[in-house]
Amino acid sequence: MNADRIMALSRAGVAVEVVEETGSTNADLLARAPRLTAPVLLVAEHQTAGRGRAGRSWLSEPGHSLTFSLAWRFAGGLRGLAGLPLAIGVALAETLGRLGQSVQLKWPNDVLKDGDKLAGILVETQVAADGAAWTIVGIGVNLVMPDALEDRIGRSAAAMPWLARMGRDELMATLLDGLAEALALFARDGFAAFVARWNTLHAWQGRPVVLLDRGEVQHEGLAAGVDDTGRLLLDTAAGRVTIVAGDVSLRTKD
Repeated sequence: MNADRIMALSRAGVAVEVVEETGSTNADLLARAPRLTAPVLLVAEHQTAGRGRAGRSWLSEPGHSLTFSLAWRFAGGLRGLAGLPLAIGVALAETLGRLGQSVQLKWPNDVLKDGDKLAGILVETQVAADGAAWTIVGIGVNLVMPDALEDRIGRSAAAMPWLARMGRDELMATLLDGLAEALALFARDGFAAFVARWNTLHAWQGRPVVLLDRGEVQHEGLAAGVDDTGRLLLDTAAGRVTIVAGDVSLRTKD
């Protein structure tokens, strides 16, 4: 992949860097956050220590996925960032939809294709000296899923073989544009601008689900979308409850 070509193809006006290999693009940008002065996209041809939510690993192989992180500054600091990972999911899903890939969203931060995980999102923040928040948006997208990699993951995973034939620089530029547009909108209007769009893309809307915390069942009910702060709405036998994203797992019952 070529950083100059990605920037030339993109409308976002964001600096782009491409490295052949690194441990984690999120970790790299977090370490640089105190010195950043403008948004930057860091793309790795291969990540050796990719990270997912709750300390889980994100496994990938060179040439078979896109692994990248986008550093974005929110002048208002951490206030108002509720729902940001879900808004990013909307941006990613809608961009893939425009590219002909029909995908859905699983709360709080997974993109599904045909019921299997296609992409993951990890958002980390660091407060700057002036009170602004640098937000590092890490994304991994499966393009091709070799059997050996799926075996390492330990469950079925989705891929996009049709998009894998698309020029990687063009694909990356298209994703960057969708993300940058969404982040600018979120900075202005918050998650309110995304809640209806997220609920439209909700993979498990109206389906019976079980909410697990460290393997123990916490709630059971019908998934009813999310509210305007990104909390999951669950209709249980005792009434509607709201769930805040944390170290939890959501499973369908059917």
